[in-house]
Order: sequence, then C-alpha cells, then structure tokens
Amino acid sequence: MTTRLSAREAIASVTAPGTFTELPAPLRVSPTDGPLEWTGYDGSRARAAERTGEQESVVTGTALVGGHEATVVSFEFGFLGGSLGQRTGDRLEAAYAHAREHRLPLVSLIATGGSRMQEGMLALTQLQRVARQCVLTRAAGLPQLAVLRDPTTGGGWATLGAGADVVLALPGAQVGFAGSRVRPADADPAAYCAEGQYDAGHVDAVVPAAELPGVLADWLRVLAAPRPGGPVEPPAALADVAPPRTGWDAVRQARHPDRPHAAAYLDAYFELRLPLSGDRAGGTDPGMLCGFGLREGRAVAYAAQCGTATRPAGYRTAARVIRLADRLGIPVLTLVDTPGAANDAAAEHAGAGAAIADTFAALAAATVPVTTLLIGEGGSGGALALAAPGNTWVTPDSYFSVIAPELAAAILKRPPSAAPATADQLRIRPQDLVALGVARGIVGPA
Repeated sequence: MTTRLSAREAIASVTAPGTFTELPAPLRVSPTDGPLEWTGYDGSRARAAERTGEQESVVTGTALVGGHEATVVSFEFGFLGGSLGQRTGDRLEAAYAHAREHRLPLVSLIATGGSRMQEGMLALTQLQRVARQCVLTRAAGLPQLAVLRDPTTGGGWATLGAGADVVLALPGAQVGFAGSRVRPADADPAAYCAEGQYDAGHVDAVVPAAELPGVLADWLRVLAAPRPGGPVEPPAALADVAPPRTGWDAVRQARHPDRPHAAAYLDAYFELRLPLSGDRAGGTDPGMLCGFGLREGRAVAYAAQCGTATRPAGYRTAARVIRLADRLGIPVLTLVDTPGAANDAAAEHAGAGAAIADTFAALAAATVPVTTLLIGEGGSGGALALAAPGNTWVTPDSYFSVIAPELAAAILKRPPSAAPATADQLRIRPQDLVALGVARGIVGPA
C-alpha cells in the first residue's frame, strides 16, 4: 500500500518550497444538493471540505519543478474519493487554459476514484471536457506529464492519466479503469497496479516517491531544452574496425557477439536520457529503447533497436515516440540494428505488418529532422522502417540487406554454402550502401 498524500502534500513533495501559487477557482452556482438534487449531497461536500480543507477534489496552480515553471494539477482523494464533478471539470479546464496561455507544461498528480455519482451523467461528461483540453494542449505543442498516485481509476486514468505524453506511477499504486469495488471478483490483481500497467506498456516508469522530484525535474529539463536547428549528427562508431572486404565479412562483423550495441551508443551520445516504455496497446519490447535525452544541452528523441528481432510492440513504441517528438518540435535519432522483424505466430497475431507500416508512416510524416545510424544488422523492411530517407549513416561493422544472405540463397534454391557469394551479389557492405545512395556515409570513431 502506498502512502496517500493530500493534494497539497503531493504538490509540496515535487515542487520547490514556496513556489506554488493557486489558480482562482471558476465560480459555479448550483442548486441545492447539486444538479440532480441528490439528497444529502451538499452535506457530503461540506463534510469533505471540513475534513480536507479543500472546496473541491482538485487543487490547481503553478509552481517550480526542478527550476522549471509548470502548471500543476493535484487531486484530493479525501474529498469524495477525488471524484470528478462539474466544479472539478471547471478547475481542470481553467488549468489547461492557463498552461496554454502561458506556454507551460502540465503536470498532473492523480488520485481519483472516477466520476461523481451524485452528479450522474453531468459528472461523466466532464471526461469529454478534459479530453478536449488534452487535445488542445497537445495541439499547442505543450507536454503533459502524469503521476499516477494511489488510486488512479475510472475517468481520471482514462483521460489525464493515460492521455498524458509521459506517464509515471508510484510503486504499488492501484491503476486501472475499473475500481476495486466494480471489477470482477476473480480478476488478476496484477492487472490493476502500477507495475502491471508498466509491464503491459501503459506506464513509462514506476518511480519510488523519493526519486519522483528528480525524475520530474529531469523530464522538464529535457523538454524545456533548446532544440537543434537541424538534423542531429550521427553518433561516432564505437568499434574501430576497417570496412569489410566482402559481403560475408560484413555479415560476420555485424553479428559478432562483442560488437557495440544500442545501449552503449546511447550512453556515449547523451549526457542525460530518459526512457519511455510501452506501445499503449498492451505490449512492450525490451529490444527497442525509446525516449528523450540531452545532447550538448539540446533535446533529442531516440528510438533504437538492440540487435534482436523487433516485436510489433517495439515498432508501435518507436512510432509513438517519433510522433511525440514531432509534436514537440524535437529532432529524432534512430539506431537500426535488427536481423529483421519478429515473424513468429505471436508477432503476426499482434499485428507485425500494421505496426511496421505505422512506423514507416510516422517517419514519413515527421516534420522534424530525423537522423539514422545503422550500427549492426539491417534486416529487410523490419530495419528500414526506422531508417530516415536521405539521412541514414552506417558504421564500418554493419550491413543492410533486402533479405539475409542465407535466406536469399534458400529462396534462389542455392545450397547453404552459397550464402557468402550471395552476400557479395546483394552489395550489403557499408561502402556498397554509400555507393548505392542508400547511406550518406560511413562514420568513424570519435
């Protein structure tokens, strides 16, 4: 069980002391016992106000988070379970409007049980208001960060939470659309917690409370950083090797177990990087590293294959990050390294073709510059989906091929021993790729 902080305690835990300024609450006059004249509703609100010191289930304002000003929304679970009613919607709408007017990121500290029954459908329609504000803020190019406290259920999860660009959660927090009193009795409890949502690709990171201020500060630091004026430079090669003599040499170098992989390239390239995890559709792929980072003080997004067969969830995660970077005006670096897309039955059931198509589409539609470095194997369309047209570079220990030489030989009804000669015919060496115009050049070591 996580510690349940009040709305103001949650704000104080992540913001600089003395910097929180509360936004004025919009005035709404409602009939006795609310719009439905629910007997005893006014009394319930009065008792909640006396108990919590708040007039509604959400507190909004501005504060410094890690030295960066942000609009902050914090839910008070002690006020009718942090539920959303009309007055909650008024305050949330005003907070979003303030963020857009002042060009501020929006940080939501969520703890809610959902929509308020005493206001019926009028409470439920607040989700439409919040969704509209999320969309307008997204269109304005402003980032939205959510922290899922305990509990985050119902419409609060399905709008402010799951709709945010970066979703962080506190360990052990109850997170799910269905609250504890309405879910099936035999439901797997792991599906309704922060860790389970992370495993399923719906949460970017589970962050201990003590680390949350620093993580939020890092995110705002990166998202507020200057953007490079053009495409970012490709990373330097980490292996000091000569370009391969033959096509088969290229394959062997790219498949060498000691060759540097994506994590090493990213660590060498960024002074700070923050991961994003999951495709928001129920899947994760540990073979695809995605996120945002700082390179020489400037913000850069990244999507990097790790040398494994890429799963559909990996492609969807990469497409998600590319689109987010495009919306925020942040250039993208992709690292290509895969023998190809996963082609087992599970991958096909998970929509491998559609996921690859979506990644191609995300790159094709990007208005921000994209830089690609091929750092190992470039296996067919599963690799090309992450490659920037016209701005792809290669390392000396890499190759790119329409198909693996062994498979090409099999398709051509050649014996396995013909794979090396077939590799030469395919012209897959780094220098071949440059000569063919597929790559701009071969990068050397720093």
